[in-house]
Amino acid sequence: MVKARTLERRRRSVRNIRKITRTMELISTARFKRAMDRALAASAYTRRLTTVLGHLVAAGAEISHPLMQAHDGVNNVVLLVLTSNRGLCGGFNSSILRLAMARLRYWRDKVESVRLEVSGKRGISGLKFRGIEVHEKYTHFDARPRFEDVNALAERYAREFLAGQIDQVEVVYTKFESASRQFPVVEALLPLSDFDIGDENGASHRVEYDFLPSPESVVEEIVPTAYKMQLFKCFLDSAAAEQIARMVAMKTATENADTMLANLSVAYNRARQTQITSEILEVVSGAEALEKQSG
Repeated sequence: MVKARTLERRRRSVRNIRKITRTMELISTARFKRAMDRALAASAYTRRLTTVLGHLVAAGAEISHPLMQAHDGVNNVVLLVLTSNRGLCGGFNSSILRLAMARLRYWRDKVESVRLEVSGKRGISGLKFRGIEVHEKYTHFDARPRFEDVNALAERYAREFLAGQIDQVEVVYTKFESASRQFPVVEALLPLSDFDIGDENGASHRVEYDFLPSPESVVEEIVPTAYKMQLFKCFLDSAAAEQIARMVAMKTATENADTMLANLSVAYNRARQTQITSEILEVVSGAEALEKQSG
């Protein structure tokens, strides 16, 4: 039987681990709330932009922009993969990498050049372990991605797309729908797809608006903004999904630590009782031996 002292050391170690996992669970819960608020706000802003585009169409404007025009052929593709800088978030990164690997194999069989860009230390190290070359690495997008950083990335993609250097850009990330539903997806970033130009309730209607200086100039401003917000929302969704994955993983680890502590406590009490019984038997045996000698 394991000695009581050994079991006590194990209990102490499990208690220390439980303190860490419980603390990380609370931190992830607070960070998730902030990340979720930012993701929902970005979704509302994007929907409002789409509504304005719907009003432009109702006013007779034509929704056309160079960022929405597909090239004649697809030869150069950029695949952007969004992972986390930190671990201890369950299967968050592994599910993204599996989807990214499948998408990478798909494009390598179809086009001449695929440029793989990865955000997050975990994704970079995971692809390096698999022997996959990463062309661009980003580690400055943390739990609170800034629009300025995403905007610089979006503008570079737009310049290369308009110059004909790349034909398509796709983002592999974890889409956040609600606190109970997140899943990895592949989303086409460039060229921009046609916008859903119905109103917020899903029904289109004819309205009269006056746009200054012209509907076309408004379209020229809104489409690039919608494109940048689409990429920014990918980063915000990924950040929110990361925090909830870590929160769930740390909650599970804390519950497992509680179960382990209960089992170790039972084993420790049994070992301690056995040790005490053995000590009592030794004392009784020694006393009997002394009595025999004196007798």
